[in-house]
Amino acid sequence: MKHESGSIKRQSTLQVVHRHGPCSQDKPTTAPPLSEILADDQSRVKSIQARLNPTSNTNQLKPNKGKFIDRKANLPAQSGSSLSSGNYIVSVGLGTPKKALSLIFDTGSDLTWTQCQPCVGSCYQQRDPIFNPSSSTSYSNVSCSSSQCAQLSSATGNDPQCSSTTCVYGIQYGDQSFSVGFLSKDTLSLSATDVFPNFVFGCGQNNQGLFGKTAGLLGLGRDPLSIVSQTARKYGKYFSYCLPSKSSSTGHLTLGKGGASTNVKFTPFASSQGTSFYFIKIIKISVGGQDLPISQTVFDTAGSIIDSGTVITRLPPGAYSALSTAFQQQMKKYPSAPAYSILDTCYDFSNYTTITIPTVSFTFGGNVKIDLEATGTLVAVSSTQACLAFAGNGDDTDVGIFGNIQQQKLEVVYDVAGGKLGFGAGGCN
Repeated sequence: MKHESGSIKRQSTLQVVHRHGPCSQDKPTTAPPLSEILADDQSRVKSIQARLNPTSNTNQLKPNKGKFIDRKANLPAQSGSSLSSGNYIVSVGLGTPKKALSLIFDTGSDLTWTQCQPCVGSCYQQRDPIFNPSSSTSYSNVSCSSSQCAQLSSATGNDPQCSSTTCVYGIQYGDQSFSVGFLSKDTLSLSATDVFPNFVFGCGQNNQGLFGKTAGLLGLGRDPLSIVSQTARKYGKYFSYCLPSKSSSTGHLTLGKGGASTNVKFTPFASSQGTSFYFIKIIKISVGGQDLPISQTVFDTAGSIIDSGTVITRLPPGAYSALSTAFQQQMKKYPSAPAYSILDTCYDFSNYTTITIPTVSFTFGGNVKIDLEATGTLVAVSSTQACLAFAGNGDDTDVGIFGNIQQQKLEVVYDVAGGKLGFGAGGCN
């Protein structure tokens, strides 16, 4: 606990690691090939865009429908893949006595869930022992008539079902991943002192898909069922994270304010369009100090969100082509290489020991300018080749997504109550 200006500020920090990195407990596992990560990424992007644009042809899901005590909780964050991409995981405690669970943390979803015994449908293989509700003295089911059950429609995009009197949730991600089970309550422990009784979560009885060997997912969206809303009394709807750029490094996920870095610049959240996503306004992109000739309407047609679970930033087609063209002009001296999966601006560096790349910068609403790290600009696809780590959307009506490769090493601050997003340099130090 820190004493600052006479008030006690509480925070809880979790360590964040790459899902397939050496710090992950997902072992023994090798990182999937980048092509697989990018294919999974494309599935996620289509799923998000379908939720935000119900008329889109990719839509397989229904569309979504006091004074805070200044406290803070810190969780160490680890990274999900030795390719400096993929999902990021944190470890939390659930139940009494508490059981440790490694969960993917995701700003693009709301409901927190974990696989549960007896896995009536099916459970995929996870590293932690699967949570057994019957061995927790604080576990209870949520009834069909409860307000929390009614909130599932907005939190998951699917209407709740009922099994006798117990509320049943169903949530779907990307093309193949889903979790279905009982809506439940139990004690969530983020640290020895940060404990939340009656935390509402999904106890998954039928789970399949792209979750690796993690135990489930921690939902950091803005819906009433998200962990951000459920812990609001303690942390005031405020959290921050830093995603490490190397799989061997760790970052953090911090709930609450506490000793937030002073060099953070804030941009207002844009219209949320009634969803749980975090919308931000892109004003301009520059390459090597030169602003790209992109009209504001290009960025504003579908808008953009920031998402911890999407790897590669997606831009409107016109914005992406301007970025790719300018980047190629400033990288003329390096030989080009064939496209790789969704990445089409690629280079062959086999004859170079050092390379110089132009700085790519984003300016967000409120004139907040962020220079991306080199690791957030090029992604290595082999030992000698790398590609520009951006992709164009198929259509102007598809939402833009500021992905996690571009967020690496930045302190990213979500002041949800204050309606603003902050960026600061050197967040993983």
